[in-house]
Amino acid sequence: MEASEAREGQGGHPPLKRGIGRVLLLFFVIGDIVGAGIYALVGEVGAAVGGAIWAAFLAAFVLAIFTAASYVELVTKYPRAGGSATYAHNAFRNPFVSFIVAFAVAASSITSACVLTLAFSGDYLSQFINVPTLLSAVVFLALVSFINFYGIAESVRINVVLTCVELFGLLLIVLIGVVALGSGTGDPGRAFEFKEGSAVLPAILAGTVLSFYALIGFDDSVNVAEEVQGPSRSYPFAIFG
Repeated sequence: MEASEAREGQGGHPPLKRGIGRVLLLFFVIGDIVGAGIYALVGEVGAAVGGAIWAAFLAAFVLAIFTAASYVELVTKYPRAGGSATYAHNAFRNPFVSFIVAFAVAASSITSACVLTLAFSGDYLSQFINVPTLLSAVVFLALVSFINFYGIAESVRINVVLTCVELFGLLLIVLIGVVALGSGTGDPGRAFEFKEGSAVLPAILAGTVLSFYALIGFDDSVNVAEEVQGPSRSYPFAIFG
């Protein structure tokens, strides 16, 4: 495997700088998983499931584990930039299939970035700053694009800072919940209530679809495999710890 990694960059393009170590890759994965989706989608999951949000997230977590294991296996076997498109090419040796996969990944990434940026600008930022949602979303995307263009190592380091902010926000929400339960103002029984008028399994299925979207992100990390130091060892550590 190390020999194959050493030959990377000889397939018609110069080798990329390996500026991402294990720890930076770990925060890259955590930042993608715990990104804005967890903030923007919890309410939507609750609307689909009811109070038993945990049931949808648990089902999505099980599915995500199997998906993550597949990505770890593939990225350690084919540690090349391109991610899913590279795996499709190695599996089918068909340029059209590779193009369709690459196009689908690019389209989903663009859509996700737009949706989450609008959710952040409209639902959260507008509560503190009176700025048009579309304007703040465009400025935010332009800033992120500039950071990514400047360099992968710099963008990943900034991602570490933002990930810590995200984790702090989640911790703060958990603490507020614990305080509410401790003071007697919370209602633990609501955690086992499902949406009124809906069957349990369809409600969980609808919530699982949304929850799975909030849990993915590790799939983006394989696109920078050629910029990771020792990908055959770093990816299992970053995705599974």
